[in-house]
Amino acid sequence: MDIEHYYIEKGQGESLILLHGNGENCDYFKGQIDAFARYYHVYALDTRGHGKTPRGNAPFTIRQFADDLLGFLDSHGIDKAHLLGFSDGGNIAMIFAIKYPDRVSRLILNGANLNAKGVKPSTQIPIEIGYRIASLFARKSPEAKQNAEMLGLMVNDPNVLPAELLAIKAKTLVIAGTNDMIKDAHTRLIAQSIPDSQLVLIKGNHFIANKCPDAFNRAVLEFLNS
Repeated sequence: MDIEHYYIEKGQGESLILLHGNGENCDYFKGQIDAFARYYHVYALDTRGHGKTPRGNAPFTIRQFADDLLGFLDSHGIDKAHLLGFSDGGNIAMIFAIKYPDRVSRLILNGANLNAKGVKPSTQIPIEIGYRIASLFARKSPEAKQNAEMLGLMVNDPNVLPAELLAIKAKTLVIAGTNDMIKDAHTRLIAQSIPDSQLVLIKGNHFIANKCPDAFNRAVLEFLNS
């Protein structure tokens, strides 16, 4: 693998991988790491080109990030792990669970989406406009190129068909805020398409891990311990 992930590690027991969203880093889960580390061996990663993890030379796509995660698990001797992902981190976890179902114990998806159409227009339209503008200047500006790559993840990825979710073997929790950026029907489609899944709604926006950490942590731990 052409990169080495930066990560925070804490706790003992079964491995629990935390995957942040687009343009963020592992600090997103500052309200979860200590709470989860009481029961699990927590690894909070900076994904490729985010935070302190280098960009590398491989494609900047959700599927590449899922393969990066496989490399991380292999390099740390982790045969199977619980995965918790927010937004693009949820998309990474979802793709990973489709491609490598035997490596996932339990799956938690917060704000994941199958494609760009699943995101509410009020969120998606500014992203697509920003992507087009950044793409125009990508050849002349490193900053614009980086911005285009980041926004491109939310325009061009993950493009998963509902039928592909049938490959997921792990018991899954689809967790969302009542004012989520993902369309309600889209979130329900994801939950309905995964063979062994349940949907939990928490009052608030899609940043429920930050805004409602107690409710979020309680829902996750109840699921993992059930």
